[in-house]
Amino acid sequence: MDTRAKILDIAMNLNRVGNWAADDYKLKRERIKTFLGSTTVYIRALDSSTLPPSFAGTYSDFTKAYPSLEKEGLNYPKDPICWAEKMMTWGNILTHRSKLI
Repeated sequence: MDTRAKILDIAMNLNRVGNWAADDYKLKRERIKTFLGSTTVYIRALDSSTLPPSFAGTYSDFTKAYPSLEKEGLNYPKDPICWAEKMMTWGNILTHRSKLI
């Protein structure tokens, strides 16, 4: 799988997780946890990838924000709607910016 495809998989997972959390975090918690885990695997798979400078800054910002978002998602967000919006925002940013890869 190429780098752009991995980025798009991450973005899709973030949007899915965000939608599920916004719909009903409690009901979909196990599914959310599963997709957070697979997202972390995708991120780790990109650790050694060389990203173009036009995208590297965005991805760096994302990887700095993701650990706390993941932790919050695994431990039940204080405000599931706000957390869902953050996840979907990152998903949309990565989708849009992946065009630079």
